[in-house]
Amino acid sequence: MKNFFRFAALFLSIVCPGFSSNVRAEEAVTLNQKADGYRGIWYMNQPSGDEYVYKYSGGLGTYCAKHKPFAIYCKQVNKTFFCYGGATAGDSRKLLHMVSYFDHDSKTVPRPTILLDKHTNDAHDNPVISVDDQGYIWIFSTSHGRARPSYIHRSKRPFDIEEFELVPATRVDGNGRTPITNFSYMQMWHNKNGFQAFFTRYNYPAARTICFMNSAEGRQWSAWQRLAAIGQGHYQISGSGSAKLGSMFNYHPQAKGLNWRTNLYYIQTTDSGSSWQTVDGKPLTLPLTDVHNDALVHDYEAEGLNVYLKDLRFDADDHPVLLYITSKGYQSGPQNDPRTWTIARWTGSQWKISPITTSDNNYDMGELWMMADDDWRVIGPTETGPQPYNPGGEVAMWKSVDQGATWSKQRQMTAGSPMNHTYVRRALHAHPDFVAIWADGHGRKPSDSRLYFANAAGEVFQLPTSMSTDTAPAIVHK
Repeated sequence: MKNFFRFAALFLSIVCPGFSSNVRAEEAVTLNQKADGYRGIWYMNQPSGDEYVYKYSGGLGTYCAKHKPFAIYCKQVNKTFFCYGGATAGDSRKLLHMVSYFDHDSKTVPRPTILLDKHTNDAHDNPVISVDDQGYIWIFSTSHGRARPSYIHRSKRPFDIEEFELVPATRVDGNGRTPITNFSYMQMWHNKNGFQAFFTRYNYPAARTICFMNSAEGRQWSAWQRLAAIGQGHYQISGSGSAKLGSMFNYHPQAKGLNWRTNLYYIQTTDSGSSWQTVDGKPLTLPLTDVHNDALVHDYEAEGLNVYLKDLRFDADDHPVLLYITSKGYQSGPQNDPRTWTIARWTGSQWKISPITTSDNNYDMGELWMMADDDWRVIGPTETGPQPYNPGGEVAMWKSVDQGATWSKQRQMTAGSPMNHTYVRRALHAHPDFVAIWADGHGRKPSDSRLYFANAAGEVFQLPTSMSTDTAPAIVHK
């Protein structure tokens, strides 16, 4: 495997002159080492030449919106397992894939396991986590495009983070089977049929082509299905309901470039990808290639609005509920206000679209919790932070008692912070003591980054940045 990646790096350096020497793909090996505390990666994208410094930046250990999930509660052992883009003391810009858990019995965390050094500072390579029916923990290490390889690891023992091994996965193609060595924006759902994966493949043929594959056991995967390739491609957010899988996506207009993303689409499958339909059951032929098609939920392009996708859930009737932000453009700053947090809910006969609140950056990230039919919540950095108009801010909890039609702020969960809180992520099958995880970081310059989690009441806890013992309690955040 090491020789394969050495050859791949050499080949890419020949056919792709822009292939970065930062990759050092042959050295990206499984580490299975212990860190001495919880620190996240700081990352920036696209200098902007203004007071906001970058298009987006900050403590992005739980970035990006198109990576899911970062945390899963396992009732069998009463632990919430999680992963994140980590860093070590004094080097917040070197990405390390970290895995850990919160023990709900002892209320402690162990030293996190450093699984992989990806040899990059790009938080697009952050990992995502899954747990199979036997309790084995799977880590899917994504890549940003096709310049770096991707990896799949599985824990050597159920419900255990001490050692992981590389999984040599393959997929069906026209010649039989081929190794899976690259994927971007991975979203992994495990259900009774095994692993269900939504991901992106660059230049396949669109610049960002959204895809789907599945596997009963994680090693042999189905053929890749292209879901859509409209214009320059898409971002997608997927979700798993009781009897279906769904994907919502926007698209990049051909003439405007990848910073522009607009429109809202939704498709679903009830048979693990054997067929795909619209929300009202109309069959679809994929990949979708026309801007105006039967999967279109709302034509935001006609309104001149960008669409930034956040979360997809299914309600008690297994109807999709979509969470996203709209704005006037991609640049940071007040000129593109309002950034409107929005819910689109399928009622069974129509899409009902409702605003929640506004915030000050397109990359403000929160997700949707469904505690009960009359208790829906959005937790995210909706409040102005110490670096206004940069990603993140202060975290607040919003609640709806009428299935998303109206919303009220229940609690501001952080205040007076020195750095913006960013990318609040939902734990799957969440225990009330650990429903969300996120990081903080300075919005305009490199900084240290700390990790946090919150309980269902909205209380916030910081994970220890330095540990002198094998386990330690979380720190109440004030």
